[in-house]
Amino acid sequence: MQLLTPFFAMMRARQLGRQFRDIERGIQALPKRSRERLSTLTLREIGQASRSDFPHLYGTPPEARYLPWGHGTHVGYERACSNNPEVVLRGIALWLAVAYHETKNSPHASLQPQHRQLMQLLRELKEVHHAGSSVDSWMNETAAA
Repeated sequence: MQLLTPFFAMMRARQLGRQFRDIERGIQALPKRSRERLSTLTLREIGQASRSDFPHLYGTPPEARYLPWGHGTHVGYERACSNNPEVVLRGIALWLAVAYHETKNSPHASLQPQHRQLMQLLRELKEVHHAGSSVDSWMNETAAA
């Protein structure tokens, strides 16, 4: 089994890489307002996943708990391909949260590039989140004055 583990990790890295490219294209296609909402949803999903017993299995049914990785990225990816804009946002947020936790402390070198790409995308979403909140606070301050 130890001979197959690196192979499975490499295949998982390829799958996450393909999905990441589609997710990234989907995010870039979103209007600015939707990206701000996505950043909020993503932060919430990452927080909820981190509070679970197995963050990398967030969004996975309990009976599948002993798999090396869960169904969360698959479910999130399917939702991200939906025609409903709200479902797309929630799917992208779920995918980002699960992929983040799955690659975060992975001992497999093949998953480290995916984690770096994911961190760069999350940093961009965080900047969108902070830019949106500063505009909102600015508007509230000027409205109160």
